[in-house]
Amino acid sequence: MTEKEWEGDFDPMADPEEQRHILSVLDSFRSYRRLAHFNGIHVRRQAFYSLPQEHWMLLSKPPFSILDTFTKLDDLIDCNAELAEAIFKAGFNAFLAPTLDSDWVASIVPEKYIRDEYRIYSIIMDHMNVQTSKNDLEKARSCINQFYREWSVEGAVERSKCFDPIIAAMQHEYNSRSTFNPSMDCSELKVLIPGAGLGRLVFDVCRAGFSVEGNEISYHELMASSLVLNHMQRAGQFKIAPFALSCSNHLSRADQFQAVEVPDIHPGSVLASADESRLPASERMSMATGDFCVLYNQAEYKDAFDAVATVFFIDTAPNIIRYIEAICNCLKPGGIWINLGPLLWHHASAKKSEDDSEDKKMKRAKVHDAGIGDPGGVELTHEEVIALVEHFGFVVEKQEHITSGTGYISNPRSMLQNNYRPVFWIARKARE
Repeated sequence: MTEKEWEGDFDPMADPEEQRHILSVLDSFRSYRRLAHFNGIHVRRQAFYSLPQEHWMLLSKPPFSILDTFTKLDDLIDCNAELAEAIFKAGFNAFLAPTLDSDWVASIVPEKYIRDEYRIYSIIMDHMNVQTSKNDLEKARSCINQFYREWSVEGAVERSKCFDPIIAAMQHEYNSRSTFNPSMDCSELKVLIPGAGLGRLVFDVCRAGFSVEGNEISYHELMASSLVLNHMQRAGQFKIAPFALSCSNHLSRADQFQAVEVPDIHPGSVLASADESRLPASERMSMATGDFCVLYNQAEYKDAFDAVATVFFIDTAPNIIRYIEAICNCLKPGGIWINLGPLLWHHASAKKSEDDSEDKKMKRAKVHDAGIGDPGGVELTHEEVIALVEHFGFVVEKQEHITSGTGYISNPRSMLQNNYRPVFWIARKARE
């Protein structure tokens, strides 16, 4: 994947509201270090010293050494922040840098910082009156932890349970089609992956030889996936501690302190040596930004893909019918929809937020197709989802309940284990 992923008809920096959001996202990564130290450790130090003196003095000594724990956690936060600031720089270069006036930048940046890329970008951000939302700050923290699931050796257990069935289904589809067309190359099968996250499933499907397009609406994840897929210099370039900021349910401090290297592989090198298809990997993988419902309901995407793969995705829909309509539009007749995930409906029962203000509602009402921003929502059972899929002309060819379960960015050493028992199904669009 190349920098072309940022190109398109829509320039987000030309839209004032979109620009404000992008600046908020950038600042959320820039603020990671400061806020993690403050909210994660400084507040805990204050609480610790608020204990009776004889108590905190006792806990300062071995075998407890709580003050040493705080120091170690500070170090681990700095490791996480290195990755967060790398995402900030990559996102700044992709979105904000092309819009800046070089003379203005020169006028506000002291000469002593001229070789410090992060400091230059930070000074520019300080001059832009950025309003950073709490939601974006939390998403930045979550995004760093997401690297554990998608781009670490330790996350392979979760990935294999969720991604392997998708790739196996694609291999089976290719084998079935190539039986009737022996000269067919697997790169001729085009796969769409909405909710692509940090891009690992997109990468793995491409690595298997298929042509794949990822789609993502979150600027946090777009910036992070761009960093890992386009700008990493080597495997293990960063070290993160995904569980450092969670201080509950640890059997030992070593469990809380565990750090992992990311990425587990160097994507560019792996794809450069991939030979699963006749088409080079660089020509088989792309990323599209934007609202899945709006983008893939357009005429230009009519019958564009042989397969759509949704992993831990369909329950992000306020109205799943909108997702099904988009898949019906962009999937070729006879193409397959592969789904794996739970039904943790994200929107229907959510409390009102700043996005539900009257101004936002009025603005949304004027938009012919607001996609995921449409009003309303519904929560369905698995049986009801399947019935709805069949109502829209799909034939469900395979259906499994994965009783062994899987976590999601879960700490296997924790005393608290959240375990999903997702469903896996394959549905084929009716042939015309």
